[in-house]
Amino acid sequence: MSVNYEQLALDGLLQIGAATAHTQLDSVAQQAAASHWSYSHFLGRLLEPEIAARRQRVVETSLHFSGLPWMKRLSDFDFTFQPSIDRTLIEELGTGRFLDEGRNVIFQGPPGVGKTHLAIALGLGCAERGHRLLFLTALELARRMKTAFAQNRMPHYLKMLTTPKLLIVDEVGYLGLDHEQASLLFQVICSRYEKQAATIITSNKAFSEWGHVFAGDAVMASAALDRLLHRATVINIKGDSYRMKEKRLTGLFPGAVALPDSPKGSLRTKSK
Repeated sequence: MSVNYEQLALDGLLQIGAATAHTQLDSVAQQAAASHWSYSHFLGRLLEPEIAARRQRVVETSLHFSGLPWMKRLSDFDFTFQPSIDRTLIEELGTGRFLDEGRNVIFQGPPGVGKTHLAIALGLGCAERGHRLLFLTALELARRMKTAFAQNRMPHYLKMLTTPKLLIVDEVGYLGLDHEQASLLFQVICSRYEKQAATIITSNKAFSEWGHVFAGDAVMASAALDRLLHRATVINIKGDSYRMKEKRLTGLFPGAVALPDSPKGSLRTKSK
């Protein structure tokens, strides 16, 4: 290849935005010549790091705009502490098939049992597959929608909420919503249902208590659940709180200290 064509190749790679391939062209070309690679082999080796770099940028961009409060993986989850969880089911969700199927995932259980951890881990997996996601608490979602409604931007914001491959709504039911906020949350559920887009919800409320979530409107709650549960995997976690476990281990309960001979899962108290 002449010098002119070498320069044309370098310039061309920059023009199409292949910066990684541009920096590696010379070294890969030398390896190709020394090892007598075929043209397709050479092209494949040149594009391999470029494709990997682009995929990584997509993942980083997705995570940057995801709103995930921290990074948690399924491998970090202590399944031995929550034996009520079907690990095989969680690992199946970890394959990401529920995203392509437009299937919802609902984690139920008391505070501190790992619902948010699992939701974030599935969200991280979504980003690493190159998909967009958005994480919001139910209250923050309702607040943003109320602001968008007041600014006459509701159609635009609804589109923003239905575009991501995955929407994670955390802490549904922890704080009650007023009727307007509940109505806006219902619109999000309906919009994503119609688009068959996957949604993950974490809640400390049983389905029978979702009337409280929707400002006491049992009809709206029933309609929301009808859409959420049509294509859904429901995981009910029954167990102790991780945070309470840590407090037991460190003896941070007021008026009590952890004693070495305390039975598993309990705390003996000793007056100070």
